[in-house]
Amino acid sequence: MLLRKIARPLLASAFIARGVDALQQPTSRIPAAERFSATVAEPLGAPTDPELLVRVNGAVLAGAGALLALGRAPRLAGAALAVSLVPGTLFAHRFWQEEDPEVKAAEKKAFFTNLGLLGGVLIASADTAGAPGLVWRSRNAARIAGLEAELAARTVSRNVSDKLPF
Repeated sequence: MLLRKIARPLLASAFIARGVDALQQPTSRIPAAERFSATVAEPLGAPTDPELLVRVNGAVLAGAGALLALGRAPRLAGAALAVSLVPGTLFAHRFWQEEDPEVKAAEKKAFFTNLGLLGGVLIASADTAGAPGLVWRSRNAARIAGLEAELAARTVSRNVSDKLPF
């Protein structure tokens, strides 16, 4: 579909740009990565180097964004972007902690922009490009198997009753 071929690269462009920026200039993102490291990475035993976390996140954003833009594994790419976007949003744009009204407004705008992007990648990760998804296929297979079992039972019942002498 033409819309899909246009929409995916447009959505992906925001992630590619953010990813490349994080890889080239990680410094501005380090405070958020430090909060993430102390809250999430350290208790999980994951790497805690903030600059490394920023660069890894940047690589995920750029790589998954490129995959989404090219239409290669778009569901997986959308899921990776969604997973990457959530901690970045929660730890980088904490508008509820800001005192300065201008900074608070800017952080609130960035927070809700990220929520909008999250909605877009969730839709992209659920998009099956018109083909039935795995859930539909499994439900349909179960329904067909049930119908076939019912038909087989009726056939056997008829055959048995036809051979009974009474």
